[in-house]
Formats: sequence, structure tokens, C-alpha cells
Amino acid sequence: MEGKIINFRRGRRTIYNTQMVIEVKGYDKEKAKELIGKKLVWVSEGKNPKEIRGEIKTTHGNKGLLRVHFERGMPGQSLNSKVSIS
Repeated sequence: MEGKIINFRRGRRTIYNTQMVIEVKGYDKEKAKELIGKKLVWVSEGKNPKEIRGEIKTTHGNKGLLRVHFERGMPGQSLNSKVSIS
């Protein structure tokens, strides 16, 4: 299963670089609750790809978006890229 990184979790003046908001196609608010607790991996592009692992913590908003906590900070290049959910 794949998801798409939408943006960092943020406030008015603060960006939480270890937390991202992702979207999974075909999932609404109720269906997205089933994915809480699942693990996921983001793989960078390039000669030496790196993996950053994370876990789905909760839903975000009313449209079925999910909040993910990664083990370390995510680079800006990860925006609009895909993550694989297991």
C-alpha cells in the first residue's frame, strides 16, 4: 500500500520536522482509523538511497489524512513523494 506525503505537521510558527501528514487514496476519515499503528518507510532517491521509518499515530482532520511520526527529521525533498505502508 502506498501513501503520499502532503506536508509537515505544523503550527502557526512551528514546523515539526519529524511529523508529516500523509494521504492514502480511497481512504476517508473512518477507513483511515484502521491504519493507526502501522509502520511505513520513506526511501530517498539518488546513488545512495536512505530509508527513514515511521509509524502512523492518528488521523488528521476530516478528510482521511494521517499523521505520521518518523524516527528522525524529514528533508524538504520528501514532500509530494511516496511512502510504502506495511
